[in-house]
Amino acid sequence: MKKDIIELNNIWVSYPEHSDNPIKQLISKDKKQFWALKGLDFTVKKGEVLGIIGRNGSGKSTLLKLMSGLIEPDKGDYHVEGKRPMLLSLGAGFQPELSGIENIYLNALLLGNRKKKIDDNLESIIEFSELDDFIYKPVRTYSSGMKARLAFSTAIMLDPEILLIDEVLGVGDSAFQKKCKDAILEKIQQERTVILVTHSSGLVKQICDRVVWIHRGEQKAVGETKEIVDQYDEFMKAKRK
Repeated sequence: MKKDIIELNNIWVSYPEHSDNPIKQLISKDKKQFWALKGLDFTVKKGEVLGIIGRNGSGKSTLLKLMSGLIEPDKGDYHVEGKRPMLLSLGAGFQPELSGIENIYLNALLLGNRKKKIDDNLESIIEFSELDDFIYKPVRTYSSGMKARLAFSTAIMLDPEILLIDEVLGVGDSAFQKKCKDAILEKIQQERTVILVTHSSGLVKQICDRVVWIHRGEQKAVGETKEIVDQYDEFMKAKRK
């Protein structure tokens, strides 16, 4: 039986609610909080592919930030066994004035990779990204698709034990999307742990072992992929009526 390598126990994450009026912000004694995540409670097994689904604003990206260590919970316990998961999010952490190569090193080092490992993988990262000479230009000159190429290539070629993917598969041309999908499937075959946020029900059904459905920050359901995705699709259809 596969062991649990990620555990979330009654996780709550909040953000301050700011008034648009700066004077009110200064004098108000009532500091309201918006709870982005409310009482999440589930585990992820080694080698599992877990899908995270939910409407926009449901807390999915906040959850991935928590799991990657970028933010801490207000309440509850979060535990990861082994190396911190690598977050693959569109343009996450990119410094716009630095070149593509410089951002590869910066992001990879911040995620705990040694310089030698980056050196050894740099050529493969650049080749996979297909950015050609743009790899030497500032990231501020990149399109959203180019940023996605750089982010995905850096994460996938450094071969993390746990990969967190936030919607980047929907960016870029169809040929590169297929290339990314194939690379993820290869990691899955190598029993890497993958946690995927996407609006593609078809992709979730194809590659995910289980699914967590989040609605307005709350854990609405966790379970077998087809069952949970079908429930979510019915819920979304009812909302559109």
